[in-house]
Amino acid sequence: MMTRSQQGRTHRLTRPSIAIAAAVAVTAGVVAAAPDAKTAEPTPKLGLVAASTSVTLDSWKEDPGVYLDLGTYLTSENGAFELKVTRKSYKDPVVAQQILRNGKKTTTKALPAGLVKDFSGLPGFAKIAITDAAGKTVLSKTEAFCPNNASGRIRPDAPANSKYPQSCPVNPFTLGSVWGVENGWASNTYAGYYSDPVQLAAGTYTAKISVTKKYRDLFGIANKPQTVKVVVRERSWENKGEGGGEGPAAEPRSAAPKSGASAASASGHEGHAGHGGHSGHGQVADAPAASSAHASHGAPARPEAPAARTTGAAPTFNVGHGPYPPAPPALPWALKKESLQRQAFSAAKVGDRAGQTDGSRQAPGATPNAKRPTGKATVPDVPKPDLRSLPAYGITVSDGYEDVPGKDYLAFSANVWNAGPAKLVVDGFRSPGKELMDAYQYFYDADGKQVGYTPTGTMEWDPRPGHEHWHFTDFASYRLLKADKKETVRSGKEAFCLANTDAVDYTVKNANWHPDNTDLSTACGQENSISVREVLDVGSGDTYTQDLPGQSFDITDLPNGTYYIQVLANPENRLKETNHNNNSALRKVVLGGKKGARTVKVPAHHLVDAN
Repeated sequence: MMTRSQQGRTHRLTRPSIAIAAAVAVTAGVVAAAPDAKTAEPTPKLGLVAASTSVTLDSWKEDPGVYLDLGTYLTSENGAFELKVTRKSYKDPVVAQQILRNGKKTTTKALPAGLVKDFSGLPGFAKIAITDAAGKTVLSKTEAFCPNNASGRIRPDAPANSKYPQSCPVNPFTLGSVWGVENGWASNTYAGYYSDPVQLAAGTYTAKISVTKKYRDLFGIANKPQTVKVVVRERSWENKGEGGGEGPAAEPRSAAPKSGASAASASGHEGHAGHGGHSGHGQVADAPAASSAHASHGAPARPEAPAARTTGAAPTFNVGHGPYPPAPPALPWALKKESLQRQAFSAAKVGDRAGQTDGSRQAPGATPNAKRPTGKATVPDVPKPDLRSLPAYGITVSDGYEDVPGKDYLAFSANVWNAGPAKLVVDGFRSPGKELMDAYQYFYDADGKQVGYTPTGTMEWDPRPGHEHWHFTDFASYRLLKADKKETVRSGKEAFCLANTDAVDYTVKNANWHPDNTDLSTACGQENSISVREVLDVGSGDTYTQDLPGQSFDITDLPNGTYYIQVLANPENRLKETNHNNNSALRKVVLGGKKGARTVKVPAHHLVDAN
């Protein structure tokens, strides 16, 4: 099996469980009064607030630029702010609706056509203007806003947990997403790791942050810009000592790690070196924000953003597993007050550390049954999963590195997702001394009670550095087809450690907006495990990047011309699902160049123009 590389700008900007603890620490300037039930409006009242009147930002010599985490939040009162974003197919544009809930009544409001073009958030939402000490404007820019960004409560009677997903996905083949700011909550407007750094010399500045007019008009947001004093200090790894450089995010970046395992250990990720790295899962080729987790074999990678541990801007070390680099701050700026510093850092360790899929959430694997099932295997007439493949993306040509010199390979990312209406649950059980686990698929009734099971192959231990976990066999295969889409010229079958890395369509029936099994270090077991449970939840998919020799297609001696990459889910039909006719997806590629310098052109897939 392969390793999992990170997906780039894919954004699971998250709201971890520690947001509950964060709620008690919001400063007075952030708190909004709860609306009077008698005068409450049927639509949510949105506002822009700043959690602090001043922030200190670092400009790093090794990675020039300042990340503008200014601590501004969009609040929602009088109800939740909710958007549903969908497309019917890849031939249709992305459309967005606002969902308005008034008691049991639900209405929808169509947003202007073309307002959103993908699933990563509302483009051009926040305007930032920065002036220097002399009053001269030195920067003016707009940033996108994901309502699912890191967030927290703004009043104690708000819901303890937000029902909304923990990210805005940017997988190019996402089909549907739900964005929202829970009633009585605030969501960070900072685009986090997905925002390009800006050039600001050390000194003192004034930042003015506002919501752009089109969104103020659209959502009835008052024009109340926030002003924040910004102190920029120049830093380097040589003098990182004082303040904010501690923790995994502040480790020296003098050299790229050679493997997923070394990346994990270099990060200070205790206890999971070798589990944290899974190169091969999920690098998004069109993402300039690709993390250092894809640094093996000298592949180019953008360095992580240096930051204090509470920001969630540290690198993720589920190499390849999952599309998501670090999220924006997981805790409100209010928590950075000196009196709460220790509490904030302690809470941050719960959800912000290396070895996670997105930098601010860790949803561990589910616990398998205590023992293997007994009695007659049955496949009852209950809802089952529906496995579907996404077209390949992240398509590049690479050489064989130092491992296989003189070879040309076609690398790509592949995703298999579950359209539901039931989650895929597979348990592996190991007989003492046996190398393979026996795998079983479980079935559940509408109340969640297990009502059947069937044997479904095996699980195998992968000892390779960067893997070191249990893989479910026969989950997917990859084929390179000739132009006639029939004759196979190259093929590969891969085992997977299943993890919910991508929110492919959270609008399908029974989609779980808060899935387990997002973190490989807990979802895939250890060498001495007696059993494991791997789950692919409804609405989520798992991205694997085929980027190393043995995983990618050897095209060294293939003639130039048109081919198709086929991603095929459940190739042996071992898994029971609702529909076996939608398991295949094709992506056209055109090979060119000469041996040692091969090229690939990737035509748009209908309206999706991402390689």
